Amino acid sequence: MIISPSVLAMDYSKMKEQTEELNNSKADWIHFDVMDGHYVPNLSFGPDLLRGFRKLTDLTLDVHLMVTDPAKFIKPFADAGADMITVHEEVLHEYEKVMEMLEYIHSFGLRAGLAINPMTDVRRLQAYLHHCDLFLIMCVEPGYGGQPFRPASLAKIKNLRRWIDHTGSEALISVDGGIKFDTGRECALAGADVLVAGSYVFKDDIGKAVDSLVHCTDRTEADGKAA
Repeated sequence: MIISPSVLAMDYSKMKEQTEELNNSKADWIHFDVMDGHYVPNLSFGPDLLRGFRKLTDLTLDVHLMVTDPAKFIKPFADAGADMITVHEEVLHEYEKVMEMLEYIHSFGLRAGLAINPMTDVRRLQAYLHHCDLFLIMCVEPGYGGQPFRPASLAKIKNLRRWIDHTGSEALISVDGGIKFDTGRECALAGADVLVAGSYVFKDDIGKAVDSLVHCTDRTEADGKAA
């Protein structure tokens, strides 16, 4: 299981210390949410902050663009040190536009992802099974951390897992929104490969929280949490 802590929930007065805790944990990636205040009603980070993270970590930098015009953000974030960039299907919508964007991301040598919101039909991803490195299933409405997980997301994960396995696609399934031990376990059992978690990871002991997500499908760990 790949764990990608979302630094949207980080305490930025302790950025260096908490990044070091991530480096020393079992986290594989760092999830970096970019919001433009237009596509979603919130503002977050620019490429300069990502460049700062790049100096502090060798973990994979997983950039999620929640923006109206993703094309203008690709090169700045690629230059800042992103390893993968995910865009929203809802922004592009048309097959040709999605393909053009995925190819543009790949042209920088980055992995390319495609995200969908809770109200978007997961069947819209079927056309891209062999063109994406990552599919991101949003389990909450994008824009704010701390929202409760939407159980309907599990059916999307299961369907997408079936299509990927049936077609031989190598794309990963990532889930984001309301992820903690119990919901992470449900998503993992449904077929997710990557768990994005913000509030759950940064609320207390970072290493312990990450470790619990890594082992969320272990029977003994699950029994211990349930006790």
